[in-house]
Amino acid sequence: MQLFTKKLLNYFLIGILAIIPIVVILQIIIFIEKLVSDLFSIVYDYADSYVYTALFFTVSFTIVVSIGQKIVKKGRPWVITIFDKIIERIPFLNTVYRVVGKLINMFSSHNQTIAKEVVYVEYPSAGIWVPAYVTNRHDDKYVLFIPTSPNPTSGFTVIVDQAKIVKSAMDIEEATSFIVSVGVDYNKASEMAELP
Repeated sequence: MQLFTKKLLNYFLIGILAIIPIVVILQIIIFIEKLVSDLFSIVYDYADSYVYTALFFTVSFTIVVSIGQKIVKKGRPWVITIFDKIIERIPFLNTVYRVVGKLINMFSSHNQTIAKEVVYVEYPSAGIWVPAYVTNRHDDKYVLFIPTSPNPTSGFTVIVDQAKIVKSAMDIEEATSFIVSVGVDYNKASEMAELP
């Protein structure tokens, strides 16, 4: 009976772990759907016409696409620069806005190699290696963000000497997949063998 219960719990845990990614994706889809639905409802209640509502969403979509295109081709457009200047004058919001902007730029920048770098570092003690994102560096000191499994958005920020890190061939996406999958999705076995 105890063996049967153990197998049953094991199968249940495997089933839960298989369903978690699906549930997360569904939650994101539901959130986006609710956001769009609420926005549609607000616009429709104001305009009281499906034609004006569709026109509003078409124009909004076109504006967002053109902003994205201009950012890729020429850098930040003047509209966003003006908005940045306004936010800079508001206490507390300016700090949050600046930090969020830097984080987004770090993970989306095409020309910034430092933000794309993943390394291994001994943490929380010697002999225990974890992947970390390089967020900044100065001379031979590295600022690292060490994410925790299975939620890579929480973790620790540490400063370490260059001699304490081992470079990795993983990119941000591979490292995040490794962390979210609690080590199941790891295709760099050769790197593991090279760790001291």
